[in-house]
Amino acid sequence: MAEPFHCDFQDCLFIGHLGNTMLNAADFHSNDRGYGMHYLQTINKTWVLSRLAIEMTEMPKAYDDFSIETWVEAALKSFTSRNFAVSSCDGNRTYGYGRSVWAMIDTQTRQPVNLFDIRDGLILDYLETGKECPVAKPGRVKMNKDAELVRSIDTYYNDVDVNGHVNSVKYIEHILDLFSLEWYRSHFLRRFEIAYVAESYQGDRLNLYREQTDEEQFCVRITKGISSEVEVVRSLVKFINI
Repeated sequence: MAEPFHCDFQDCLFIGHLGNTMLNAADFHSNDRGYGMHYLQTINKTWVLSRLAIEMTEMPKAYDDFSIETWVEAALKSFTSRNFAVSSCDGNRTYGYGRSVWAMIDTQTRQPVNLFDIRDGLILDYLETGKECPVAKPGRVKMNKDAELVRSIDTYYNDVDVNGHVNSVKYIEHILDLFSLEWYRSHFLRRFEIAYVAESYQGDRLNLYREQTDEEQFCVRITKGISSEVEVVRSLVKFINI
């Protein structure tokens, strides 16, 4: 259910909470099939989100019941592609879709590992290559070096997830906070893309740069550091006028 305290001032589910729900669905799906976090943590491995694209035609409203369907479309040596469909529980309405790319890493070295080594390539038994996801895959976000620095923020306890780094959805929230309530009153967030370039941790200072690339489209770059900055995230945000 789109719980009211997870909804914005227009009674629509925050896209950050939708992102969390998608990631929870991915966690349940992979755990049920034997290659999820429950098992991976016993062998010092974990999944990390590399890319995420969410494209919506509308958002669930407060108290709406909705469902998340997820499936694995493809698997390579170190990456897997996972898709999502967001719909009403009665199946009569499709709110939107999501595409994601995940990497498996060693929790001690933080380096990628061969996911086909996990339980003899068990993930290959669950590929659904013929199932359609009718939105574009996340692309490469290009930005100029002179993009405007809009905000710098510090990171704290509530920013950090089970993997010990800043949570994937926290970046989404920080990016969407760059736009005012007045903007959201007249614009609907149609598509959101984010690519995770490097990890950041509690205590890192995040710098958010924004560049407008079209009338209703923006690119955002997040770096960490003060005197020497390292890029951690790139994002593409597409709105439509309402």
